[in-house]
Amino acid sequence: MPHKTVIIGGGAAGLGAAGGVKAANPDAEVVVYTEFEDVAYSPCGIPYVHGQEIPDFERLFLATKEQYVSVGIDVHYETSVTGIDTGARTVQVTGEGTVGYDTLIVATGFEYADPGVPGGELEGLYYVKNIRAAMEWDKVLDSVKRAVVVHATPLGVEMTTSLAHRGIETHLIDPNPWPLADMADADIMAPVEESWRELGVVAHFNTTLEGFVGQGHVSAVATSDGELPCDLVVVATHKTPNARLAAAAGLKIGSTGGIIVDERMATSVPGVYAAGDAVEVPHGLTRVPLQGLTGSHAYAQGKTAGTNAGGGTRAYKAVYVPWGTPAGKWVIGGASFGETTATALGIPYVLGQAQGISRARYYPGVKPVKVKLLAEPGSLRLIGAQMVGQEGIKERADFLAMAVKHGFTFHDLSTMENVYSPAIGALNEPIVVAATNGLEELRKAGKL
Repeated sequence: MPHKTVIIGGGAAGLGAAGGVKAANPDAEVVVYTEFEDVAYSPCGIPYVHGQEIPDFERLFLATKEQYVSVGIDVHYETSVTGIDTGARTVQVTGEGTVGYDTLIVATGFEYADPGVPGGELEGLYYVKNIRAAMEWDKVLDSVKRAVVVHATPLGVEMTTSLAHRGIETHLIDPNPWPLADMADADIMAPVEESWRELGVVAHFNTTLEGFVGQGHVSAVATSDGELPCDLVVVATHKTPNARLAAAAGLKIGSTGGIIVDERMATSVPGVYAAGDAVEVPHGLTRVPLQGLTGSHAYAQGKTAGTNAGGGTRAYKAVYVPWGTPAGKWVIGGASFGETTATALGIPYVLGQAQGISRARYYPGVKPVKVKLLAEPGSLRLIGAQMVGQEGIKERADFLAMAVKHGFTFHDLSTMENVYSPAIGALNEPIVVAATNGLEELRKAGKL
């Protein structure tokens, strides 16, 4: 009998895991169970279809169902796994009964945190997740005049911009003083807030959700600052790990509520691996457990879990969290953490900042780029970065995450080489200028 791996979940982690198993052991039997109608599409693209930057949902699918069959991955759609028996190495599957496995991969994803307020049963509350549901909601958006987005999480930020692009009067409520306050600094988000105002978005910060109001269908959102009439609510609360099956099966759960895994993505139970939004992994510097990262993290974790479940060897190292997203007319991003997080964790730092440009100053379309670098006092080793601009943010975030990982210092960054070509890069790279400015400030203060 061929080695059999069962995978629970058909998202980026689950399908990454399936590919990892087949790469390590082409003869392995791989069975994927998903509660949804589809697998391997990009849910991250849904807000951009709603905002009409992407013309249709079909572009979000990465492969056809036939392609998975052709490579030997057996996907069971609209099928729920209701239990795991790690001792017997079986799972309970609705409509199929008891199914055995040699190795198991749990990739059950995330759920939105329950808002915990009255009115949660009303129609008109949209939780962005499943592409088929998104297709139906997109039709609804054609008749929506006024929408409220609940919480300025990454998805909330994207949906706020997308609804405004759609021509819908958009209100955003959040209990924090600025958007993405858990991860981004106030000065980085300030241009975003300004551009939202230009788009007609009304942001309600320091405002608490108190309930959803309506008779059958939502008609308003009750907040600490009064009621906001609306036709639709996008509920973009914090992503929480969907680890109920794992916990019930006795897998160890961490402080975030995610499944604890090692660098092989192995859980506390032999033969069981886990990946994606259902797990927690340590931050590379602080070792603080992180959960609910991006699709690229989930896919890489899935490949690691699948490779090891299939008999191969692969490690997923601690993360340094490169991130970025469009917000309003800007792109924000960074690596590791910024000032807000460093302060909250009691991590000392010195700062280097620069207001630079994306291209040569004389080239058409030149855009501003603000870069903030955080370094460890004394060693000046880079520990974090944040940026706001309109070009090149993603590439800089990727590079700076590697710079944090490999211990680059302000001295290294201040003297690094950079591409200069008028159409794609300025003579003075903003990262270089920020590091140089940081060193100059330390010299002025007599600390260098």
